[in-house]
Amino acid sequence: MFSVLSSIYHKENPLHFNACMESIWDRQTLKPTEIILVEDGPLTPELDQVIIHWKNKLRNILKIIKLEKNVGTGKAKNIGLQQCSNEIVCIVDTDDISVSGRFEKQIRVLSEDPDLVILGGQITEFIDNIKSPTGMRKVPLENLDLRNYAKRQSPFNNMTIAYRKTKILEVGGYKHHLLMEDYNLFLRVIAKGYKIQNLQDILVYARIDNGMHARRRGLKYIRSEKQLLDLKKELKLQNPIYANMLFLIRSVCRLMPRSLLGKVYNTFLRKKNHR
Repeated sequence: MFSVLSSIYHKENPLHFNACMESIWDRQTLKPTEIILVEDGPLTPELDQVIIHWKNKLRNILKIIKLEKNVGTGKAKNIGLQQCSNEIVCIVDTDDISVSGRFEKQIRVLSEDPDLVILGGQITEFIDNIKSPTGMRKVPLENLDLRNYAKRQSPFNNMTIAYRKTKILEVGGYKHHLLMEDYNLFLRVIAKGYKIQNLQDILVYARIDNGMHARRRGLKYIRSEKQLLDLKKELKLQNPIYANMLFLIRSVCRLMPRSLLGKVYNTFLRKKNHR
């Protein structure tokens, strides 16, 4: 038994959301026992219609939590997590496509290893057509490698993770951190010494906004980098000198022209798909 947790807000494309739901229900070899969907503020009539369709289809499987106003991804997930009735929770982004065996693989590994707290996997990225992938993001597999990798960048593809609810709540759940709520959480889990792992399998086809990363620049993103630096120091996860150097490098990147920042992301964070 496991839960799926998602949050949705008004800018989501109804067609993308419907495709996501098909992937986590119609096409899964192991279906969730409940789906918690947090409506992060009022939605559009088109999104409401898609949700009504799935509510009629899934009935008590789909549990909807309506928030009066938009509170952001981190707070929305915290609210939804409290409502998950199962210990194992799988995170799903509402515009991505989960592969058919995703949940079966993750639940099997988590069930076999009670010490494992977070389990993720690899992603293939696409823009419009899932049959025309643009690249992939590979992350390390084993616990020690992930702990070292996390000093430089997020050790998981956020949209692929499954975790144990009680352990996530124990470290404080999600906290507000611009674009880095997940990374913030992962660092706190690592600091507790909990075991983490990634599968080598592609678990999710991740829909990307071409140029999205190139727009993540400016002072507010530098402040987010400073929050990340302070967290690493507080948790004593990284040598302070190295942490400061990394902060300076990442901050310089946040000041780059959009075209150059996009090239940096494509060069160092993504592997091109040569199919």
